[in-house]
Parts: sequence; structure tokens; C-alpha cells
Amino acid sequence: MTGRICGTGSYIPEKVMDNDALSRIVDTSDEWIRSRTGIRKRHLAGEKESVAFMAGEAAERALQNAGLDGSSVEMVLAATMSAEQAMPGIAAQVQQRIGAGGAASFDINSACTGFLAALNTAQAYIAAGICSRILVVGAEKLSDLVDWKDRNSCILFGDGAGAVVLEAEPENTYIQVSHSEGEKGQALVSPKNGFIQMDGRAVFEFAVSRVPEVIREVLEKGGVEKEEVDLFLLHQANRRIITAAARRLGIGEEKFPMNMEEYGNTSAASIPILLDEQNRSGKLKRGKLLVLSGFGGGLTYGASLLRW
Repeated sequence: MTGRICGTGSYIPEKVMDNDALSRIVDTSDEWIRSRTGIRKRHLAGEKESVAFMAGEAAERALQNAGLDGSSVEMVLAATMSAEQAMPGIAAQVQQRIGAGGAASFDINSACTGFLAALNTAQAYIAAGICSRILVVGAEKLSDLVDWKDRNSCILFGDGAGAVVLEAEPENTYIQVSHSEGEKGQALVSPKNGFIQMDGRAVFEFAVSRVPEVIREVLEKGGVEKEEVDLFLLHQANRRIITAAARRLGIGEEKFPMNMEEYGNTSAASIPILLDEQNRSGKLKRGKLLVLSGFGGGLTYGASLLRW
């Protein structure tokens, strides 16, 4: 028994800061940012757009897309590293908002790999027969954690949320591989009441090495050839990382959809936002084979192979 994604949703704040606007705050330029990251703009949440609010919006849209009522959800999992308060958790607030009375809920923090960690956890609950319908959301308000005077980090991040609904299905595909390298943890840090601090070169080198490795690992574990995969949906941190992964894997970039140009790096929200975009554009047809892969603070990384 595995969980099939039967609905997707996302929420993107209306406020936009493009590279030209950012260049009036820090010493940078549109050309400099785009050539190094592929990012053209990012969306920033307003004062009333909390992490819980954005997560709730994405959750409701995912349920609507699935044609389901929130009362049928048995568990809510929320991946985030930017919740404004320690408790109540984001998942509990989403559980209340969608009317999932009595449903279990908890948050997961694995930074940019968080959505995959939450998805893997949900799949484990379904495989164990504990739950048959689970909502998984990734939501971030990274604008609160960014030092807007640090051009090495403020150019990268944006705000938003994405969600999926998983439903138990007897015959479906879900294979996952997860790893962490805690000895490299200081390369990407977000201290309490402080700003994100990043060794950009170390994170880049980690990602371009580990992402292709873990994708190969999950394909081997699933007994699948890379040519059989329809789409590779990667964490949207940096265009150069994704193009490097495609090149190392020997796969055409057309199989790697990207949206960081519009949203920047939204951490745990990036993969579910991309999933929702692909789903609503009609590119995710039943039976298609997908690989999801993420990497981030910890340092952590992983990949999942699933049938749509």
C-alpha cells in the first residue's frame, strides 16, 4: 500500500520584488543575479500572510483540486523552517483551518529537504495501514530570516506554500532514499532570532555532487532506467545546480521543469509549488513516472520515485 497524490495546491504572495528593485537595496544587478542563479524575482509575504496562513491556503486548494472535504483528512504534516512561533505547530493550525477534526498533526523541519521528509513520513503511515488520507504541506516565510544587506543570501529566497493530498492505493509506486551529512551542517545555518548564514560555494558543490548521486540511487532501488522517467522535479534553489545535475545524469534539461526565475528559493515549499504548477498545466497525467529530489540544511538530501 502506498499513497498516490490525488490533489495539489499552492499559495504565492502577491507582492513581488524583482532583481532591479533588489539592486536598489544591495550592491547587485539583474544580470549578476540571473547569471549566477537563474532567479529574476521573488514573492514576499505581507504582515498578515503568516506561514500558517499560506499553508492553510495551499491546503484548501489541494483539497479542492482533489475534490475532497477537509473532514476526511486523517493526518496533516507541515514542512517548514520559518514558523513564527514554536507552538502551536503549523500542521495543527492547518488541521483546524481545514476542519480535519481529530486528525493527527505535526511539523517537520529538514530545511529545503523538508517537503520530501514529510512526504516520506506520510507514505510510511499509509504503508503501515495507520492512515489512508494525509495532507502534506510545505510553507516558508524566508523573508523574515534574510539579512537584506547581505547580497549573497537575500537574492536567493522567496515566500510561498504548496500542498498535496495523499490517498492510499493498493498498487502504486513510491520509492525513497534519504541521507544527511551533519559534519557539513555549518555550511547553512539559521540561528534563533538571526539571519540565514550560508557558505554558498560549499552548498553548491554539495548539491551538484549529491543530487545526481541520490537520483541514481533511487532509480536503482526502484529498478527503473533514467529514460523511463517522465519528469525530474528538483528543489528550485539555483538554475546552475539543476542544469549541472541534468548534465551529470546525461538527461535533457527539458525533463527538468524550473520556476525559480519567478519565485526564487522557497525552501520546503519549492517542490510542492512546482508539482502544483505542473499538475494544473496538465503535464502530470495518470501513470507518469516522476523523480522528486531535494537538498538543504543539515546538510540533507534525498530523492523519491513515484507514479502519478
